[in-house]
Amino acid sequence: MAFLCGLSRRKILEKTILRVTCVIIEQDGLILAAQRRPGMDLAGQWEFPGGKVQPGETDEACLIREIGEELRVPIALRYRLPERIHCYPGKTICLVPFVGHLIRGQPTLTVHQRIDWFTVAELPTLNWCAADVPVVADYLQWRAQLGSK
Repeated sequence: MAFLCGLSRRKILEKTILRVTCVIIEQDGLILAAQRRPGMDLAGQWEFPGGKVQPGETDEACLIREIGEELRVPIALRYRLPERIHCYPGKTICLVPFVGHLIRGQPTLTVHQRIDWFTVAELPTLNWCAADVPVVADYLQWRAQLGSK
């Protein structure tokens, strides 16, 4: 029997899984990451910006809305990475990551403690939220595959 986060299949079906999107924003060879502020769950940890998908909303529409609200910039989505399920105490999320870029402007700090641009080599050194760790690995693998083509 398959297990997820230590739960039986039956318990998984009973559990609500939150659908959350995130975007890896690339610009001039750098990647944007956001540090969660004090008072938030996982304060001080890094994540790719995004948010919860609302009922009736597509993953893409969610990201465009969330990035507009959180960073005050328009984005274009270019590639979808594999979805990842992660269990935190009290909630389980399905993280839906995309790779994209800014259409114009510079991100504005509104929700997070800090936002910053990092090189690809710096990404593994950040203290990531647990759900984002496999997304970083998937992104690095995707970039490596692009480079080998």
